[in-house]
Amino acid sequence: MTRTDEFDRSITYGEAALTYLKGNRTPAYPRNYELWYIYAAGFNRELNKAVNDALKRLGHLPEDLTERFYDEFLSPVRLSDRVGEVSARVSKELDEIVVMLEASSDNCQQYGQSLRTAASGLGSTENKQQTRAIIEKILRATTAMEARNTSLESQLKDSKGQITDLQESLEAIRYESLTDQLTGLANRKHFDQSLERAVDIAVRRGEPVSLAMCDIDHFKKFNDTFGHQTGDQVLRLVGAAIRSAVKGRDIAARYGGEEFAVILPSTALDAAIYVGEDIRTAVMSKELIKRSTGESLGRITMSVGVATLRHNDTRDSLVERADMALYASKRNGRNRVTSESELGDEAHASAVA
Repeated sequence: MTRTDEFDRSITYGEAALTYLKGNRTPAYPRNYELWYIYAAGFNRELNKAVNDALKRLGHLPEDLTERFYDEFLSPVRLSDRVGEVSARVSKELDEIVVMLEASSDNCQQYGQSLRTAASGLGSTENKQQTRAIIEKILRATTAMEARNTSLESQLKDSKGQITDLQESLEAIRYESLTDQLTGLANRKHFDQSLERAVDIAVRRGEPVSLAMCDIDHFKKFNDTFGHQTGDQVLRLVGAAIRSAVKGRDIAARYGGEEFAVILPSTALDAAIYVGEDIRTAVMSKELIKRSTGESLGRITMSVGVATLRHNDTRDSLVERADMALYASKRNGRNRVTSESELGDEAHASAVA
């Protein structure tokens, strides 16, 4: 996406956010503006659903609900709080395990002392009754030790289950932090990290890596005509179509708004063009049905631009060239795939800039 396109898009979202603020008579505090901006952009599925439900029920979004939704869906401390809670529980569980192991160590020492004492007694007596008493003492100590070991085994098994559950909770939080809630694809943060890593690996190994940038054609007009809920349905449909078209180590992400990106490790330009075509045809094959009425709203099309890593490329220059190819597809009629090889001198100038 060029700087001009990014500017135009952000202004569109910003103007929509101000319209929502005015329509709901909500003070234009930064957090309230942020909530409506994210709503207008459609970045957060759960937020949009909560707002849409409230608007349907109340006709507007009161200030108290605005604050509650911000805290619930957008507050930057939300994920960190959950990580903190799980980490505290893991720490507590580990502390309890340490206490159990320390107790087990003490028990082992006591049992060892009992055996040494018994061995000493057996060596210094020939009386059968005393010998029998010592052996019975050893058996009682052994039985008690077995019982303690059985209890410890049960406690450790329970702790292992607790820690496994906590690990799954942390993994779920990590997944949520890297996943776009609306489409189920990687989010922008995940994309940036993954592309940086993919470029680094490609440079070190001397392997290709390609990038496909994709944009839904006429999405704003569609969104304005049928509403945000139907627009969300379009984004989910496109996300599912892209996910079905990528395989293996490829990483599909929602880049922002109605724009998507696919990182293609170990993939040269010609192969990346085929992937772009697979994405375009997969999206176009989906018919959009309005859930409330069953009405067919037609088919969605997508423009795609493809670029591959060059010598001295950075992550940003690769994205810029793929974006240039994407907007060449837009200029040339949409619903098509354009590779950087079709851009000529313009793409080369970008690569060496």
